[in-house]
Amino acid sequence: MQIILLERVENLGGIGDVVTVKPGFARNFLLPQEKALRATEANKARFEREREIIEKRNAERREAASGLAQNIDGNTYVLIRQAGEAGHLYGSVTSRDIVDAVSTEELQIARSQVDLKEAIKTLGLHDVKIRLHAEVFVTVTINVARSEEEAERQAKGEDIIATQHDEDRAIAEAQAAELFEASQEHSEDGGERAPSEGETETADED
Repeated sequence: MQIILLERVENLGGIGDVVTVKPGFARNFLLPQEKALRATEANKARFEREREIIEKRNAERREAASGLAQNIDGNTYVLIRQAGEAGHLYGSVTSRDIVDAVSTEELQIARSQVDLKEAIKTLGLHDVKIRLHAEVFVTVTINVARSEEEAERQAKGEDIIATQHDEDRAIAEAQAAELFEASQEHSEDGGERAPSEGETETADED
């Protein structure tokens, strides 16, 4: 299907470009969100008549988005989730969770604006891109942790899972050392063992 773009669309083109897209993409996304018009002769003429108005409106939206971007670009948002020892979440962090974390009264984010290729399924710091406008993007950091204390440590650059592995290994080594020491002490004490049954009988004969 051929359409006329009413704003810049990533990987497609800019305002006024006539491009060919899949019908489903046009009907389900571009046309309902008023990002494009069907490329009929009537719409082409209409676009040329209204080009100045469309470009002015787009510029105003871009400027407004740029102002909002300054408030969230580079921000970090903490999400507390349950996870196993290896750092895998019991569940996942989705676009909806990010929308809930980032949105405010002044800035309402839609799920379609969150550029999340797949749900987040591990602890750690995850950079996520958010599209505030066709030409305005911001990047926020989603800090997924099991507690606020872990989130603070991760924010300082600590790899929580690596630290946990180191701690577990240190505990295992300490326990192994304790067992070794105990076995050594037992061996030393064994020099004064009790006589066997044969030895007892020999002693009685004497």
